[in-house]
Amino acid sequence: MGLITGLLTLPIAPVRGVVWVAEKLQETAERELHDPAVLRTQLALLNKEFEDGFISLEEFEREEERLLDRLEAATARPAPRDRSGTGDEREGPHVRRGASRRRHG
Repeated sequence: MGLITGLLTLPIAPVRGVVWVAEKLQETAERELHDPAVLRTQLALLNKEFEDGFISLEEFEREEERLLDRLEAATARPAPRDRSGTGDEREGPHVRRGASRRRHG
């Protein structure tokens, strides 16, 4: 970025910072929304709340179905990867293919 461009776009720098933070928050929220470990933890907490009598059977069944649907969707699709490339490359369907090749080879 040149000096003139930098000076002219300086007033919108805070907006770019806010947009960057919002994008990072969205990425994190989406990862957590579809993370099987988080969903399993939520299911365990839901079960505990039901066992302790904090929620009714109807509430339990409704939330359990919602969480199980999300868990099924999360395990059916590949894990989301962030743009930085720090995602766990060991996860995903390519591991299964490689493992099956080793078994047959």
